[in-house]
Amino acid sequence: WAIAHKFSSEKGFSKINNIEIQIGRTGALTPVAKIDPINIGGVVVSNATLHNEDEIERKDIRISDTVCIQRAGDVIPQVLYVDKSNRNKNSEKFHFPKKCPSCGLKTIKEFNSNTKKKDAVTRCPDTNFNCKEIQREKLKHFVSKDALNIEGLGKKLIDKFWEKKIIRYPYDIFNINLKILENHDGWGVRSIDNLRNSINKSK
Repeated sequence: WAIAHKFSSEKGFSKINNIEIQIGRTGALTPVAKIDPINIGGVVVSNATLHNEDEIERKDIRISDTVCIQRAGDVIPQVLYVDKSNRNKNSEKFHFPKKCPSCGLKTIKEFNSNTKKKDAVTRCPDTNFNCKEIQREKLKHFVSKDALNIEGLGKKLIDKFWEKKIIRYPYDIFNINLKILENHDGWGVRSIDNLRNSINKSK
């Protein structure tokens, strides 16, 4: 008895400066376009997901291309299509890495027994459990709301601890000497105590 009218998502054009490969905790390699910052619907966008290798090939997306950007569901920026009329004649096709950018293992596409086809997602198999990017992303999941829900220990702090080689494995979280945070901006006695309590609570 009711009709919902939905406006189409706002779009804009920008240039792709680079295509970076991000590695998730399951080993999935996700290509992300680094674009000239553009305001779409009141939000400044500088990254756009390219989904997977098949999507890049289907849309023939290349570095230095001018592309149409849309925020899917008014949330996630994605590349709709390439404006090939503005393409540089010397541009080359983007070659998806055959090896994991983090550990160097040969990437794979798993066979889906339901569809009888290979998955669209390219993965690092991480056979020796030593892919650093997968380890870091697993740590971020470990402390997230979906897992141990350690308040105050977010993604940025995990990145900081990782770069300083303070954390490498989940058990390191419970052995951190939190006094090292006293020398960091924004960390006082109360915030350190709160983090210590959150870690203890998660046990």
